Formats: sequence, structure tokens, C-alpha cells
Amino acid sequence: MSESRLSGASGRIAIRPAKRGDMPAIRRLIAAFPDELDQESIPRPPSFFVAVHNAEIVGCCALQVYSARLAEVRSLAVRLDYRGRKIAVRLVERCRERARQRGVRQLLAVSSEPEFFERLGFEVHSGWKTALFAQP
Repeated sequence: MSESRLSGASGRIAIRPAKRGDMPAIRRLIAAFPDELDQESIPRPPSFFVAVHNAEIVGCCALQVYSARLAEVRSLAVRLDYRGRKIAVRLVERCRERARQRGVRQLLAVSSEPEFFERLGFEVHSGWKTALFAQP
């Protein structure tokens, strides 16, 4: 399954694996969220899925595989004028599907909106493992 479609206001929104030529558009989309998304270490094109409407990338999400045990759903961005169309949900679902296909046992998501990921079956595990951050 390489592509899925959603209905858009005018036309269809396709979810597909990213291509190398998509990176400038992905970078612009991620740059629109400087306080929410890492701007420096953006994954490579094969890690991404993109949402495309009328030949324009309107959303993206990457699955960064760290090991057979752990992968991160990251760099999730949807243009503000396309919010509310379940694009983010479909992008995360495609990342989960890819993780299952690759035998990854656990997914991680670091988010300023944990409620979104909780609705998709992610859980906050207080007391289990805790992500700690420090300035270098």
C-alpha cells in the first residue's frame, strides 16, 4: 500500500512516501513551526510520508527508526489551512504501518500536544521511563 487518499475541499488529498525532490517543500513546512519542530536534524526523505493536495505538499510526518526495538514518529506538520481534515491522523497511521512492517516493537512521540497522540493509542508512562532534557 503506497498511497491513500482523503477528501479535500476541492480534490483529493493523497498520502504517499516522500521522494527526494519533496525535501524543499518538507523543510518549508517544518520551518513554519519553529517553536514546535526540530529545525536542525530533519530526517532524510525515505523516513517521511507526505500529504499532497493539488500537487502541493500540505503535511508531513517521519518515522525515524533507531533500532529493531524503537522508532520515533516525528516532524509531524500540517499546514494551518488544512487542519481539521484528519491529515495528521493519516500520516501517523502510515508511520505506524511502516513500523509494523519493519518489526519495530515500540513507538515514541515527543509532542507539545500529547492529547493528539493519546487519541491514537500512545500512552504517557509516568513512572516507567521519563524523557529528560538539558541544554548542552
